[in-house]
Amino acid sequence: MVDVVDSATRSRMMSGIRGRNTKPEILIRSLLHRHGFRFRLHARDLPGKPDIVLPRYHAVVFVHGCFWHGHDCPLFKWPGTRPDFWREKIRRNQANDNRAREALLAKGWRVGIVWECAMRGAGKNIEGVAQSLADWLRSGAPLIEVKE
Repeated sequence: MVDVVDSATRSRMMSGIRGRNTKPEILIRSLLHRHGFRFRLHARDLPGKPDIVLPRYHAVVFVHGCFWHGHDCPLFKWPGTRPDFWREKIRRNQANDNRAREALLAKGWRVGIVWECAMRGAGKNIEGVAQSLADWLRSGAPLIEVKE
């Protein structure tokens, strides 16, 4: 499939997408705060620079975009242009995610992953996502993955 915009426009559009303070991340932070949890943001001293760090619970939360992390869900679609570049890019992101998760677990941190698809689309229960995270934080379980 041919791109509907020229390469300069596509480049400008893609460069505008940021890795921090995304709408899903801000939403999760807001919901956790409303549930009484206090946290730090983007800890550079931890593997993978987690989006949310909850020191009291020795837990971290990553908020993953389905496209950038190659999630197998309806929100993810392989780009038609430059497929080799995108397959390598997304595979590399997934490998980095796995490395960071394993390193954090090995250091005794608990890891939560919230996928973008859990918060988007008709009928999504945003409060349910927050409740799942809150229950996980209080449970002491090492890992949770919240997805569609």
